[in-house]
Amino acid sequence: MTLVEKADRPPGGPSIVDWHAAAQVAGHLARPGPQASRDELADLVDGLREAATTAVPHVLDVTRMTPAGAVRPTALGSVYVVDRARWAQANTEIMASLTDGVAQSLLADGSDREPHVPQSAALVGAAQLGSVLAVLASRVLGQFDPYSGTTSGGPGRLVLVAPNVLQAERALDLVPDDFRLWVCLHEQTHALQFATAPWLAGHLGGRAHRLLTDLSASSRRLAEARVTEKLRTVGRAVLSAVRGEGGTLVHGFLTDDERRQLEDVSAVMALLEGHADVAMDAVGPRTVRTVRSIRRRFEARRDGAGGSGFDVVLRRLLGMDAKIAQYRDGAAFVRAVEKEVGRDGFNAVWAAPENLPTAREIADARAWVRRVHG
Repeated sequence: MTLVEKADRPPGGPSIVDWHAAAQVAGHLARPGPQASRDELADLVDGLREAATTAVPHVLDVTRMTPAGAVRPTALGSVYVVDRARWAQANTEIMASLTDGVAQSLLADGSDREPHVPQSAALVGAAQLGSVLAVLASRVLGQFDPYSGTTSGGPGRLVLVAPNVLQAERALDLVPDDFRLWVCLHEQTHALQFATAPWLAGHLGGRAHRLLTDLSASSRRLAEARVTEKLRTVGRAVLSAVRGEGGTLVHGFLTDDERRQLEDVSAVMALLEGHADVAMDAVGPRTVRTVRSIRRRFEARRDGAGGSGFDVVLRRLLGMDAKIAQYRDGAAFVRAVEKEVGRDGFNAVWAAPENLPTAREIADARAWVRRVHG
């Protein structure tokens, strides 16, 4: 399977995590994929590449969106078919880009000296992050990365995790060609979102960067607190996450301002994920013959049907239940807006950052329609 290329722009200054080590940890801990013959693997890789190409005109037609600038409608970005270790590597590159400068802003002391992150601290961060990525590496089917420039095609890159696609279609007893196209319809919708709104990657990345800086500052304050305070804070956060009270493990460590920032970023993610879900189903059975069966079985998979109690707890701690809610809340928002002002009216969301829905508007589509359309 194809090795994902390195990000074009390496992070500058000190890093809060040893990203190379994190990728190695994730690659070492990630479970191997399902067994398959050489011919089956070749068919899988070729099938995913073909599905990624086939999906583009369908997505353009069903969304009625137009890529901006020089992006060619037939090529929304480069396509990479990868294994689980390479997916983890790609995500360490994305995270390195998004956290570039975070350590520098946190450790700056006003002098001309270059801030320094102890190697031991960077390696601890790598071990923690690599462990989480190893878990997620067996679950993610595909991902569009808008933060890695490419030399051909268009901005960003589409990453498809071949062993996970194969595992899902076997476990759910799906028609392979239909399922692979269905997955690519979702991911190519993401590619089209960023191609239609060239400002979106910078806007979302900037907000995420500010939130990460604030969260890192809070983490530093917690690290400097007394042991009893640390234990109380961690204990409350873990109990809240496992019980499903107030979101993920991260929520237990947030200040009120950080929580508002996270809600704003989550609202944009809900829009992106929900819109992609609506688009992938809107193509209908003429394009994906078994689309209704795929959606029904995949929803059961998202709900954790057949999962163990440990799996449910793990999903909550890692924020995976919050991710599932993003798909559903965002899809409900998109459908409600289209009911009010049609698909072209909904597409006003891509015109400018101020047209993005707030966290409140994701739950109240009419409020967004009133604000944007009057």
